[in-house]
Amino acid sequence: MLGTAVVDALTGPEYNLLPVYAAGPALASARGTVRNVAAMGGVALALCLLFAWKADRFGNLRMWVALAAIVYVTLASAYAAGVRRKVERRLIDVGDVARTLEDVLLTPVPPELGPVRLGTSYVSAGRATRIGGDLYDVESCPDGVRLVVGDVQGKGLETVRCASVVLTAFREAAPGAGQLADVGRRIEAALERRTDGQRFVTSVLAQIGQDGGLLVLNHGHPPPLLLPRDGEAASVESGETVPPFGLAALAGPADLRDSVARATLHVGDRLFFYTDGLSEARDDEGRFYPVRERVAPLLAAGEPGEALRRVRADVAAFSGGPPDDDSALLLVEFRGSA
Repeated sequence: MLGTAVVDALTGPEYNLLPVYAAGPALASARGTVRNVAAMGGVALALCLLFAWKADRFGNLRMWVALAAIVYVTLASAYAAGVRRKVERRLIDVGDVARTLEDVLLTPVPPELGPVRLGTSYVSAGRATRIGGDLYDVESCPDGVRLVVGDVQGKGLETVRCASVVLTAFREAAPGAGQLADVGRRIEAALERRTDGQRFVTSVLAQIGQDGGLLVLNHGHPPPLLLPRDGEAASVESGETVPPFGLAALAGPADLRDSVARATLHVGDRLFFYTDGLSEARDDEGRFYPVRERVAPLLAAGEPGEALRRVRADVAAFSGGPPDDDSALLLVEFRGSA
């Protein structure tokens, strides 16, 4: 309205921009409250009367038409602002509920648990959510700790639901299940009971004992990367192929104990778990992010959380843009028994 007034003053009475002042309350409805819109309508009316008097048009038909237009636009804009504010309040309430559910689903992992130090990082490709179909969690068990990292096939809210089923089953089973394979069977049974069976979940289950004994059960997921304190990085591969969670019925019965990879960790050794949102990040030429070559030196030193931040920065520099897929990272450092 100030810009219109300046133009109106400079152009003279022959142009007379009286109806244009109605733009003020109309624009106010996009961001302001009903009170803001009414205030802008009052300012518009005052400016219209002032410049009608200045142009010697006070009381003529053009002035009354402009005033009627301003009043009509102000009333319509006030109604629109009121409706917008109600929708915004509803969205704020929904957002609060969503954030609470996200916090319950992806609970913070402590920096130290049992014989390990931990660092985590999660990036969601969805702009409206902090989490998606990727998942991770760590739980204490009698011999040390157990952890899960996974990726639900597909996108959308149903992937979040499947992720919640996997995490809930893991949290129930990990502390007390006798074998790592038993944890996997509990997760498979939970997915069969509580989902529609239309999605599968690639996942890695691992157990780290107080003595450094490492067990890894891979259900069709990118294998974790072992970063010895002294030595070269290497993938921890399982001997037998195990289908992702949700596809066990298609593969038939199997003895999961034969598929558990075993290794021994020494103090200072690190394990890097990730989802394919990291390994499938591409640069401008379509090349995939080379995980082993690039992350090994980045994860070799520093606190686990700090090391993962270096990886995130390197991936962003490599891809040159925001992520196209969710990605979950978990870095574990063996520090020995307390």
